[in-house]
Amino acid sequence: MDGGAFAQFLPLILIFAIMYFLLIRPQQKKLKEHQAMVAALRRGDQVVTQGGLIGKVVKVKDDNEVEVELAEGVKVRVVKSTIANVMSKTEPAN
Repeated sequence: MDGGAFAQFLPLILIFAIMYFLLIRPQQKKLKEHQAMVAALRRGDQVVTQGGLIGKVVKVKDDNEVEVELAEGVKVRVVKSTIANVMSKTEPAN
């Protein structure tokens, strides 16, 4: 009878394993890559926010914020996690 109980749970175990490898694991990898990208932000990088605004990073603040210049003289404060993509990176200063 132990084999029968295991046979009943085997499909559930397989479904969970498939869900893990197709959904959960890639999402965790994508989240880690995004966190690394946000941590590497520096002054001069051209970024795209999740709202679709394109601008240049003017100042990186320690408290999870960056200041982005959208146009000449137009600066906005943006939460780091809302940066969707870094279009061009600047070289680090020596």
